Amino acid sequence: MQIGLVVGDVRGPATLDAIVDQVRVAAEAGFATAWSSQALGWDALTTIAVAGAAVADIAVGTAVVPVPQRHPMVLAGQALTAQAAVAGRLTLGVGAGVGAMVSGMFGLPTDRPVHRMREYLTVLGPLLRGNSVDHRGETLTAVGAVTVPGGVPAPSVLVAAMGPRMLRLAGELADGIVTWMTGPKALGEHIVPAITKASADAGRQAPQVVAGLPVCVTGTADHVRARIAEQFALAAQVPEYRATLDREGAAGPQDVAIVGTETEVAQALTRFRDAGVTEFMAAPYGTAGEQNRTVDLLAELAN
Repeated sequence: MQIGLVVGDVRGPATLDAIVDQVRVAAEAGFATAWSSQALGWDALTTIAVAGAAVADIAVGTAVVPVPQRHPMVLAGQALTAQAAVAGRLTLGVGAGVGAMVSGMFGLPTDRPVHRMREYLTVLGPLLRGNSVDHRGETLTAVGAVTVPGGVPAPSVLVAAMGPRMLRLAGELADGIVTWMTGPKALGEHIVPAITKASADAGRQAPQVVAGLPVCVTGTADHVRARIAEQFALAAQVPEYRATLDREGAAGPQDVAIVGTETEVAQALTRFRDAGVTEFMAAPYGTAGEQNRTVDLLAELAN
C-alpha cells in the first residue's frame, strides 16, 4: 500500500505558495501522490496543476472534483490542461458531490446520482482520450470534442464511491475509487470486494482503491477527536457518509480518523493495507506542530 498526502484546504487555510511548499515537502519525503480536494477555496485542478508544474518528482491528483457544476466538456478541457502542466502525472478523482451542498448552494438537481454519473462518465472518458461525443441523454447533452495539441495522455479517473450501485458503475467505467471518512471494516468487508468484482466483470484491470482520512500523531487523542467531530460534523449527518459510518459502527468522523501515538497510527494504517487499499490518502490534521509530527511519521512509513 502506497501513502499519499493531502495538500491545501483540508489541512487548513494556506496560500498558493504554501500549498506548493506542501507538495514539495511531500515529494522530498517520498510520498506517492499529492492530493488536492475541492472545497470552497482554491480550485483543486488549478492548484494541483500549478503545484505539480513546480514540483516534478511526485504524482498529483484530485480527490475529488464534484461534477454537477462542471459540464464534462469543461472538465475534460481543465483536466487535460492540468495533465499537460504536470507532464502526465495526474489522477482525476471525481464525485457526485454532497447532495445538500449541490442543491442548496448551486440549485442543481441531485436525484438519480448514479444515473447522472453514468451519463457523465460515458461522455468524460472519450473526451479525455481525444474522441468526439454526440450524447443526448436524460440528464446530459454533450456534442463535440476537446482538442489539446501535443499528445496529452488521458489521466486515470477515480470515482468517489461507497454504495453498491456507484461501486458497480466505477468498476465498469473508471479506473478505481476514492473514499473519504471510511474505515477499514467498511472497506474490507464491503467496498473493496464490490469494486474488485465490478472491475473484473467489466474486463478491466484491478482497480485503484484510494482511502482518505484525517491523521494526527498526538499524545492528546481525545482532544483531537473532539476537534475533528466539530470540524467535520457534516459528514456524520449526510446520507453520503452516514451509511459507511454505520457499517463501521462509528458515531462520526472522529471515530474513523486515525489519531494517536506513532505506534497507534502505524498499527491503524496496517488495517487499511489488509483491507485491500492500494493507496492511503493521509490528510495531516491539527496544529502546525501536530501536522509536522504526523508528516514525519507518515514519511517513515511511506519509504
